[in-house]
Amino acid sequence: MAFGYIDDFAAFIQASPSSYHAASEVARRLEAAGFERVDETGAWPRPSASAPSRGVLVRDGAVVAWSVPAGAGPTAPFRVVGAHTDSPGFKLKPKPTTGNAGWLQAGVEVYGGPLLNSWLDRELELAGRVVLKDGVEHLVRSGPLLRIPQLAVHLDRAVNNDGLVLDKQRHTAPVWGLGDAQAADLLASVVSDSGLRASEIAGYDLVTCDTQAPRVFGLDAAFFASPRLDNLSSVHAGLRALESAATADPAPGHISVLAAFDHEELGSQSRSGASGPILVDVLTRISASLDAGTDERMRALADSWCVSADAGHAVHPNYPERHDPVNRPIAGGGPLLKINAQQRYATDASGAALWARLCAAAGVSYQEFVSQNDVPCGSTIGPLTATRLGIRTVDVGVPLLSMHSARELCHVDDPVSLARALGAFFAGA
Repeated sequence: MAFGYIDDFAAFIQASPSSYHAASEVARRLEAAGFERVDETGAWPRPSASAPSRGVLVRDGAVVAWSVPAGAGPTAPFRVVGAHTDSPGFKLKPKPTTGNAGWLQAGVEVYGGPLLNSWLDRELELAGRVVLKDGVEHLVRSGPLLRIPQLAVHLDRAVNNDGLVLDKQRHTAPVWGLGDAQAADLLASVVSDSGLRASEIAGYDLVTCDTQAPRVFGLDAAFFASPRLDNLSSVHAGLRALESAATADPAPGHISVLAAFDHEELGSQSRSGASGPILVDVLTRISASLDAGTDERMRALADSWCVSADAGHAVHPNYPERHDPVNRPIAGGGPLLKINAQQRYATDASGAALWARLCAAAGVSYQEFVSQNDVPCGSTIGPLTATRLGIRTVDVGVPLLSMHSARELCHVDDPVSLARALGAFFAGA
């Protein structure tokens, strides 16, 4: 199963160079599986007593999808898989066509917390959305167009001893051509294959992505290297689990929800982020479609669960001292149960018990992750979702090396195991 899954995962990644593409691809696949695309400005579909109701909603770079079983009542609980669609990198600035010394360059702004050096000397594309003067939105991608060239060692003899230091403003501007910046137009090159004209564009959200295809490699073909494993590994696993749940027989007694938010790498403070209203909006409208009053909706939430799935760290063999000396997750050891005393992750004893039960039901192993005390961990959407909704939440994810690199690494088995555990969650284990 691993390689069939990985092939599908690789295709999903290649279709998802930006958060907007990822949300669109999730919606496309679910529509093909019988989910109804919902317009937020329209009336919400009402579930039937005799047939399930399945919907998918895209808001900017976020997507929320749900499956309501036939006959669900107003106190039916929710089982939510949370993930995020964005990744660290660079975002195109206004007036993006710049240049120096005869080179055409792109004005970019750092997005999130990328490993800057990992973006050097790679063929990059710009991908995302453009909005035309008439308000119509289009997804675009340029294909290989840009490269951030590193300074040759001959011009920086001390770099291998003193380390590489990159100034975010001066040293990260990609090159994309030769000529006079006053006479060139980067946006025209980005949309050249889309049939759009740069003069029609009134706004854009475009980010960089590595164009090298995902690849399986290593002894026994055990490794998978790719852009955007953080966090498309969780988005895809949740998608696969929801696709399976939608055809389950018998149907579970809860409402299955996949919520893939945008802007997690920036702190989630947006209308499409985990701190924003999108999941609350969707759950509220689902409850309303079931004729739930306030008391019934609160009862449903009190009986609900969220599995927040976001990538975590495997022990790095060259830096073992940066990890906890006892809890040592390895690639191929199964998905992580992420724990933090400072509530940077939402896992508690009840969540740990749930995750153990799900993994047992799925027939997969799992491993605990906790930070070394001198190396604080990052955070994720789990605590934000728990705070917004009061839903019991557990944080999990696939162990990676090179997190926030332009190209990250995992074991081929771990994304499969995560999908199986999430499938058990939607199945009601």
